[in-house]
Amino acid sequence: MPDSRIDFSDIPESTDEELKGARRVGRPKSAHAKQLIAIRIDPRLLARLRRLARSKQKPYQTLIHELLDQAAAG
Repeated sequence: MPDSRIDFSDIPESTDEELKGARRVGRPKSAHAKQLIAIRIDPRLLARLRRLARSKQKPYQTLIHELLDQAAAG
């Protein structure tokens, strides 16, 4: 449903107090931000990488980044 069809009339306006306590959510800005890409990976390979990452107690995307960095470095 598009936002234009949603009835927001019963939602109260935020108070100044609420707005003062608000904080930004999402990834923090970084001088070394990584670039988001899309890549197709065989589901079985991805499952193996996720299992390996779990065994190393790290996020699977971090593990993939490390493996690619090592491979590119030679």
